[in-house]
Amino acid sequence: MKALVVTGPGAISLTEVPAPTRTTGSALVAPRAVGVCGTDLEIIDGRIDPDYVRLPLILGHEWAGVVVEADDLDEGERVVVEGIVPCGLCAACGAGDTNVCEVYDEFGFVRDGAAAELIVVPTSLVHRLNPSVSDESAALIEPAAVVLRALMRAAPTPGQRVLVIGDGSVGLIAAALIRLWSPASVTLAGLRAEQAGLTEAAGVDHFLTAPSEETYDLVIEAAGAPAAVNTALSSAKRGATVVLLGLAGADATLPVAFDELVNADLTVIASFSYTRTAWRRVVDLMNSGRLDLGFLVTHQFPLEQWKQAIDVLRNGDGSPRGKVLLRPS
Repeated sequence: MKALVVTGPGAISLTEVPAPTRTTGSALVAPRAVGVCGTDLEIIDGRIDPDYVRLPLILGHEWAGVVVEADDLDEGERVVVEGIVPCGLCAACGAGDTNVCEVYDEFGFVRDGAAAELIVVPTSLVHRLNPSVSDESAALIEPAAVVLRALMRAAPTPGQRVLVIGDGSVGLIAAALIRLWSPASVTLAGLRAEQAGLTEAAGVDHFLTAPSEETYDLVIEAAGAPAAVNTALSSAKRGATVVLLGLAGADATLPVAFDELVNADLTVIASFSYTRTAWRRVVDLMNSGRLDLGFLVTHQFPLEQWKQAIDVLRNGDGSPRGKVLLRPS
């Protein structure tokens, strides 16, 4: 089969590889929509901590597909599959914190991902999709679960004034999901004026591309840059909660005025990945029709045009850019 394989820093190609073989307790799935994101660029460039990546590797950790063969699923069923494979035995798994399982195992990082014609996955991680859920929306369940897990920890309350920092896919998803908690207003701070239409579709009330001195009850940092973290802390009113979602690189640091954090009585939450509970809730939201993120997909390419997809993700093309998808089949 064809698969998009990274073999080393800067070494990526569409390659013929052996098709995977299904065993008992697993499902053979044909990916239909595979998202590519900034983390994939870091894998391609060799900028990910080697503890979290195993090469050679088939890319693809945001995806949805169709069942080809499985024990308890029908051929042709549309599904989405959790990327984290928890051990189920450690203390973290026992507490439901599967995102910090002591045995790190994840598709598209240490297991081959879904940027291929076929993939084999544990049946226990497979979730059925209703016909009403588009492939585009389903491919965004993974990043949506990341955001939802962070918001669940932050425990928003109705009537809060919310600031989201970052006009990329994660920031736009955060703006859409926070609406579930009935905020008084949602402001999004970004850098690209061309994203205005996407922010409006996400339910943003105010889109800022210039600095502001306003302060907020809940601040969600989704840009992955030290300057964005600094803005998040300075934009939080006294008693506010700040949620950190972005990854800025292992060497990125930021001087912090600790007295200001204490005097402001801030709650700072750093959130990594998603739990099984968060994943199930996102699937339920989509299957029930309460959440549709298909509007975020702005670019789609056949798997054979992966170079164009990576170029758009890395450099843009002057148009609004939300999620970039590859279409293996």
